[in-house]
Amino acid sequence: MLKKKSGRGRMVNEINASSMADIAFLLLIFFLVTTQIVEDKGILVKLPPWSDEPPETLELISRNVFSVLVNAENKLLVRGEPAEISELRERAKEFIMNPTGREDLSQSPTKAIISLKNDRGTNYKTYIEVYNELKGAYDELWDEECRRKYGVAYSEELPLEYRKEIKAKIPMVLSEAEPTSYGAE
Repeated sequence: MLKKKSGRGRMVNEINASSMADIAFLLLIFFLVTTQIVEDKGILVKLPPWSDEPPETLELISRNVFSVLVNAENKLLVRGEPAEISELRERAKEFIMNPTGREDLSQSPTKAIISLKNDRGTNYKTYIEVYNELKGAYDELWDEECRRKYGVAYSEELPLEYRKEIKAKIPMVLSEAEPTSYGAE
């Protein structure tokens, strides 16, 4: 502390704060440089390109649509029947591939459409569980096809042309409808 005389001859205590701005600036730079910015990771979904033209109307054959409804009470309705999340993956795989040629399942994997619709009151955890099971069904089908065709697991290390070929044979078509208001259908 420096002592300085005032106008009447009394001593006044004063702190020299001229270097405080420099210290604050150095601390700011230090924290900016050393702080790591964590990016949130979400569900990676490829959206269709933007277009001003209205989409063409497609006539969907109901047997090719695997509808999954999740209500505000987090209960599932799969193709009009109550279901549990634990059975969703196997049912989706069976629907997509239709190994027995049933008339009520999709005509082929290229025509299979999975439609997911939830209520605005649906718990986010339930939504993620349902989405993960549906995505997991495709992941398992791609892996099974890759092992059958190439003898290796489906992964990012697989050559791009192999992955494209498998996804062309079993394309992932997961349609998400606009959530409905609480309790509405």
